[in-house]
Amino acid sequence: WVRQQGIVHFFEVGRGICHQVLSEEAVVLPGETILGADSHTTHFGWMGAFGAGIGRTEMAALWATGELWVRVPDAMRITLAGKLSAGVTSKDLSLRILGDLGADGGLYQSVEFAGETLDGLSVASRAVIPNMMAEFGVKNAYLPPDQAVFDYLESRRKRAYTPLYPDPDAEYAAEYRLDVSALEPQIACPDRPDNVFPVSQVAGQPIQQAFLGTCTNARLEDLQAAADILRGQHVRCRLLVIPASSQVYLDALRAGVIEILLEAGAAIGTPGCGPCMGNHMGIPAPNESTISTANRNFRGRMGTQDAPIYLASPYVVAASAIRGQITDPREFLS
Repeated sequence: WVRQQGIVHFFEVGRGICHQVLSEEAVVLPGETILGADSHTTHFGWMGAFGAGIGRTEMAALWATGELWVRVPDAMRITLAGKLSAGVTSKDLSLRILGDLGADGGLYQSVEFAGETLDGLSVASRAVIPNMMAEFGVKNAYLPPDQAVFDYLESRRKRAYTPLYPDPDAEYAAEYRLDVSALEPQIACPDRPDNVFPVSQVAGQPIQQAFLGTCTNARLEDLQAAADILRGQHVRCRLLVIPASSQVYLDALRAGVIEILLEAGAAIGTPGCGPCMGNHMGIPAPNESTISTANRNFRGRMGTQDAPIYLASPYVVAASAIRGQITDPREFLS
């Protein structure tokens, strides 16, 4: 059927999560629009693309007609100031935004990010931010593309593109500024992504499962961050690691990261979404608490109604797996 329809970009089971694979394959480029039947299509804002999630019915209409009506969203600007300290990541600043402004703080907004903090983030770290903004209620999230983005895409792209940037005199419906200099690791507690507390207020909470994966935090640098914590250690609870793509898996194998994770007691799964939305490979038992690098922790999200979910960075997830309780990763990094 794929051949009959002339579909070029078809990826079989095991290739990975759509947002990661489309980024690796440069199917989407800066300045372009992508609409996907997944709410985390906001992910593509990392490269300065307009990415928005749509429903299945809308997708069917798009396939049938090639057109779709979209209401132009208001613009909101979030300025990130300062430099992240060791053990603190773009996941933590994303959670802090949710904690400060709430899950509907960016409702149907086009959220633009700015500030010197972005300059210090890798491409992989940047992708976390627009991905998490789906939990902020946004229509799309945008990070201004720079040379790091262009370099990532150069050997992958098969067509030209024109990046877009905000007008110098742009007006915003709302503005917010976050200084990340003193930010500590953050935890989203059950059952909402905006129920956020510093790790110092949640440390010691028992967990039975740790999950390192999803489109939010399962790229090579995420697995490497976990390996930095887990090297020479052994986990006290179940640790599931599912790379975001087969390419990430290969890169992690070649870098020796998978070896470190396995020696620490991790179970490695086939690249894909895994238990993020209760599919397979890690659905918790009733009353089992999971700490996860995912983007959502709603009740029943992982397939079990009575299984609390905590959201955190790869550093926090790895450190917590070692102790069997929520742990500040900076204890291991120091």
